Amino acid sequence: MKPNQLLGLGLLAATMLVTACVPKKVEDEPTTVTPSNVVEVTTDILSSTTWSADKVYLLKDFVHVRSGATLTIEAGTIIKGDKASKASLIILPGGKISAIGTPTKPIVFTSNLPKGQRAAGDWGGLIILGKGIVNKAAATVEGEGSPFGGADNADNSGTLKYVRIEFAGVPFEADKEINGLTLGGVGSGTTIDYVQVSYSGDDSFEWFGGAANAKHLVAYAGIDDDFDTDNGFVGNVQYGAVLRDPNIADQCTCSSSNGFESDNDGAGTSATPQTTANFANISIFVAPGAVNAKYNDGIFIRRNSAINVFNTLVVGAYPKAGLELNGSASQASFTADLFKLQGIALVDMTTKTLATDAVKFADAANKNYTSWLLADLKLATGFNALGKPNFLPQSTSPLLIANNAATTPAAFEAAPYIGAFGTTDWTATWTNFDPQNTSY
Repeated sequence: MKPNQLLGLGLLAATMLVTACVPKKVEDEPTTVTPSNVVEVTTDILSSTTWSADKVYLLKDFVHVRSGATLTIEAGTIIKGDKASKASLIILPGGKISAIGTPTKPIVFTSNLPKGQRAAGDWGGLIILGKGIVNKAAATVEGEGSPFGGADNADNSGTLKYVRIEFAGVPFEADKEINGLTLGGVGSGTTIDYVQVSYSGDDSFEWFGGAANAKHLVAYAGIDDDFDTDNGFVGNVQYGAVLRDPNIADQCTCSSSNGFESDNDGAGTSATPQTTANFANISIFVAPGAVNAKYNDGIFIRRNSAINVFNTLVVGAYPKAGLELNGSASQASFTADLFKLQGIALVDMTTKTLATDAVKFADAANKNYTSWLLADLKLATGFNALGKPNFLPQSTSPLLIANNAATTPAAFEAAPYIGAFGTTDWTATWTNFDPQNTSY
């Protein structure tokens, strides 16, 4: 068999897996990879521990970093997850992770399957839990059960920097998948910068309460939502790049696939603190092709959420809308100026806004753009190419004209442009847009 035929079979297998709600039986899985320098991790971490780059660490269960312990992971370290045990790394409140990679030596969490045979949901994911404020009593991780939350929104759960998380999102139960990176009650003392989540079986990034800040996030070819915010999340997130595969979407009955999805809580109550996070300089792109029927919105704000979104670009054929305010509570809050949607460009979808206060959204002071065509943006050739995107806009793009951008809150860096990129491609070197064919 020719190599390109073998690769095609591998990609077909991956597609079949990511569109299923229920994983295959363990005996149906491909043979896993066990390097000679592997260290199997099967028990909780009770005291401060270092994982070194000269070894490969294989998670084979729910591995918890307990309160008082710090897990330090050296730059360049590879961590793999076992699917049969739904392996996940869970930093409990009071525990810490120090995973500091470099642009040339990122830390990688990935599948234990061989290249060409990997798929979303090959293992659990990375879960960080803190003592931040959550608007839900007795909050626990869905399916896994660890509690999180408290009264300290300045809590410090450690550092993630130059980290990749690939092929996570195994279902704990039917319709209950873990995310690529889950942040529950994580406080603002935590550092999250330069993190890529690829091929997640659920959301790429999800925040449950807390006040964690983050910068330079990449969500690539995820199944469900890219940025999901719930339960009183009030942090600040700046510079986020999303690239979606139009053929991949959440097939479970419980969900649709969105760029942003935001709730105050599952029932849309007035529980406090309200979900009022700030997002700025986000680019959401859908790769060429007809989108899966389970696609929904580029930005989906519902259930009494009041997140603020600034200087954000959505390009793609989202079938419902580029931006939707769902439910009277979120709609009324926007009309009353209780949250802001400013400097937003919605391009290349049939319906730009849905259930939004059209007069307020179109107010010149809000600097929102729904009449731009794709050609007007002057994006680079391959800006939405799977495998090797070129995210930087051309120098003459209207996205880079400072007067087109909205003013962001003081918490953000000065970045007077729309979207995640000015003149520097901050995804260079450390990201990987073809993890399916990477040897680890």
